[in-house]
Amino acid sequence: MNRLVIIGNGFDLAHGLPTGYCDFIDWYWEKVIEHFKGLVNSSYSDNLIEVDFYFKSISRKISEVDYKIVKDYSSFKSFIEKYSEAYELKYKDKHDRCYLKYNNSFFENICSKREIKNWVDIENEYFKILKVLVTPDQTVKYSGDIKQLNQEFEQVKNLLENYLHEKIYKGYDFTIHNNKINQICELFNVMNRFTDWNKFREEFSKSDRKEIQSYYNKLKEYNLGETYHISNFIRSQEIEIENLFLNFNYTSTVKCYMDNMRNSNANYYGTNTLLHIHGELNNPKNKMNFGFGDEMDNDYKKIEDKDDNEYLRNIKSFQYLQNPNYRKLLDFVERDKFQVYIMGHSCGLSDRILLNTIFEHQNCRSIKLFFYQNGDKDNFTDIIQNISRHFNKKKMMREKIVNKTLCTPLPQEIRFKEKNNGSRS
Repeated sequence: MNRLVIIGNGFDLAHGLPTGYCDFIDWYWEKVIEHFKGLVNSSYSDNLIEVDFYFKSISRKISEVDYKIVKDYSSFKSFIEKYSEAYELKYKDKHDRCYLKYNNSFFENICSKREIKNWVDIENEYFKILKVLVTPDQTVKYSGDIKQLNQEFEQVKNLLENYLHEKIYKGYDFTIHNNKINQICELFNVMNRFTDWNKFREEFSKSDRKEIQSYYNKLKEYNLGETYHISNFIRSQEIEIENLFLNFNYTSTVKCYMDNMRNSNANYYGTNTLLHIHGELNNPKNKMNFGFGDEMDNDYKKIEDKDDNEYLRNIKSFQYLQNPNYRKLLDFVERDKFQVYIMGHSCGLSDRILLNTIFEHQNCRSIKLFFYQNGDKDNFTDIIQNISRHFNKKKMMREKIVNKTLCTPLPQEIRFKEKNNGSRS
């Protein structure tokens, strides 16, 4: 049986990469505050914000007094507010020369809302505002029109791409030269299916167990204790397992594992294919697809009925058609039965139409989650609750999701080397 491996941002985070939403936002504000280091009077502006400082005392320099405490957006805003209060300045009054003004209302929204913690939350925020522009809602405030929203969203997307290129692509060596890589590679070792047969069978419904059992009965003719004989069995039965890595990240973290498995015995791991379904860095033929993908939402029909393509600009489905990757995914899904592995993906609503296509397909026989665990806490229940929202048929959902006792946490100890700062421990 083939495997469809869904790779999300949690996979990068498990490798210690600063690819989280908070990492991105803090990076931006750190760059802004760095501009004022050592200066008495200075201003800063870009397409997102305008900031201006006029220090009453020439001895008060931000680098000498408060620079070290500013590490992120909240501390930056707090600094401006406290400084304004101390010198009786009006914090948002440009004439008093101490102010923070947003040129991008969408960016202001995502910076100021504490509940926004993940990339899916940004995409959800975009869709909330999009729906408000179609059906006014007093709980969501946005003063612009659809063209302004899309322009501001594009600016944030460009900033994200710059961050990933500067901080991740240029900052890390994406090779692993130690045995820790096997912690994840071994999760794909076909031998585990045969050496722990009963556990593997339990990951599927009763109807699939019969088919799996037929292979096991044939295997009894071989020496189960010898991996060499198991490998011969796989070869003799012409069992070719395909692994499709469906990468929702813009990075290529998973590629080092694919290369490692490709260089090993293919009979043990199967063949590997990588699809960057949401685009990848530095590839003009597969640009970043950052937007919203829930065409099952109750209000989506209202958006279509606006008869204005500007409202559909950042709907993911239309971006999927810019290259052949989505068709390749459908070809894989329709070709044969497969088991889904979920590694680091939150399964949020912003990818609903795509995940529904996978999860409810008749060839999807099982969904196995490699969850995040920290001490005695984990996110297994949160993720399966998110998965449930992609199913119209709840009975099917319960039959396909592998129970927690048969799932394992995603390893969190593997690290890449930083190119200029040595190794991350």
